[in-house]
Amino acid sequence: MAASKKAVLGPLVGAVDQGTSSTRFLVFNSKTAELLSHHQVEIKQEFPREGWVEQDPKEILHSVYECIEKTCEKLGQLNIDISNIKAIGVSNQRETTVVWDKITGEPLYNAVVWLDLRTQSTVESLSKRIPGNNNFVKSKTGLPLSTYFSAVKLRWLLDNVRKVQKAVEEKRALFGTIDSWLIWSLTGGVNGGVHCTDVTNASRTMLFNIHSLEWDKQLCEFFGIPMEILPNVRSSSEIYGLMKAGALEGVPISGCLGDQSAALVGQMCFQIGQAKNTFILKNWFIDCIILYLCYFNFKKKCSHCVFSDHGLLTTVAYKLGRDKPVYYALEGSVAIAGAVIRWLRDNLGIIKTSEEIEKLAKEVGTSYGCYFVPAFSGLYAPYWEPSARGIICGLTQFTNKCHIAFAALEAVCFQTREILDAMNRDCGIPLSHLQVDGGMTSNKILMQLQADILYIPVVKPSMPETTALGAAMAAGAAEGVGVWSLEPEDLSAVTMERFEPQINAEESEIRYSTWKKAVMKSMGWVTTQSPESELTNEIIPAFQPQS
Repeated sequence: MAASKKAVLGPLVGAVDQGTSSTRFLVFNSKTAELLSHHQVEIKQEFPREGWVEQDPKEILHSVYECIEKTCEKLGQLNIDISNIKAIGVSNQRETTVVWDKITGEPLYNAVVWLDLRTQSTVESLSKRIPGNNNFVKSKTGLPLSTYFSAVKLRWLLDNVRKVQKAVEEKRALFGTIDSWLIWSLTGGVNGGVHCTDVTNASRTMLFNIHSLEWDKQLCEFFGIPMEILPNVRSSSEIYGLMKAGALEGVPISGCLGDQSAALVGQMCFQIGQAKNTFILKNWFIDCIILYLCYFNFKKKCSHCVFSDHGLLTTVAYKLGRDKPVYYALEGSVAIAGAVIRWLRDNLGIIKTSEEIEKLAKEVGTSYGCYFVPAFSGLYAPYWEPSARGIICGLTQFTNKCHIAFAALEAVCFQTREILDAMNRDCGIPLSHLQVDGGMTSNKILMQLQADILYIPVVKPSMPETTALGAAMAAGAAEGVGVWSLEPEDLSAVTMERFEPQINAEESEIRYSTWKKAVMKSMGWVTTQSPESELTNEIIPAFQPQS
């Protein structure tokens, strides 16, 4: 019998979506943006001490190879020829910090995850060295000095891990966020791997000047970071190198975006004044981050950056080509808004799955005056208040688990409103609607609450994989690949589900103002910080793939 003929679908583009709790590889049709196949692998998180969050870089890399191989196998089963995959994009968890040995290719310590809080005393020490009338860190980077960003994580590694210190002294060390580690490894590693990052990821390190789009000597000196260990900074859409192993050997890696920027591209936010909110729920973890596209410039140097007076970050949104303009965004992060859902399961035991919280909330349709502030690790934007801790207030004898579940969902929405209000005040361009994506958008109660509390429509795409789609679009549009047009008339129309406000404006304002009272009561609970850990030579054993 003759072999079945492989289906020809036109140029395809793959996307690595490397997140905090899982890695995925997805393949899209570049002409229709249709998702053809994907594979996902869960990633372990390690918690060596309270507030510490680490991951094994080798496990992350292995998961990428596994996802690529499994997706290619699935495409074969669908009779789709993988030779049609013309490019690969990378989207990654941001700020997570890796240092590795360029001679051996081995990580010198586990990846310190963006959530990690071990650097609080480092932040406090550095803060004392910033002049009160000249916050050059924020003016150059758009970022507040915080445990969130890579520079202080790297500083901790240099101070506390002898393997890292020795490799730096011997000129063997390379630093990168997850995108850099993956691209270096996938393009050959010790055999000519490309050490690079893109402008979106670089802008999250606190070492990158967002005006000149270069690593900043003054910032590196302030944090004590040797510039020779930093990756080369490239645009978000260009050929960085070729895959050197696996089923897609020889395919160019030509797109790179931090996950939130990738979602902005995937949501097709190409107009000033558009915003999107990503609700990600994987392994009981919600990351809720809003990006508001606020301005762009055609020059490499720019003197009119929009900085927030209301606790938001200024960040690079994307730069889709070496000769393309750079776009900037205001960003607000409700970093662990939905950790409350995991807390409801693990600590209170009132739910077993994420779907159950929607059922409980639906039973009552109100919090009955109960308000939940899930500041388990302090408050992020717009407060940046590490002393805050979670509280539940407004309890009565009538309050039950359904009301608490409803209040937990409301908490995510109230925090989103706080950030959008700050964005409106900074830019003066009120949103007409909010575009949303991510796993939690399947929760219709949450989406309706968001529309009610914002008092604007909430719009959700029918295809939820916008982060991976954005990475694929950047890769396919790169010069030298050219299989994905980003011209407005060529972009595929996206089917949207729309949630309109269903309460009156007065009720929305009353609920919001009561929430803000609860937030004020959550502050000032922590008055001391734990000391820095001692110097260590330890590294958690690298991931070993099971046979």
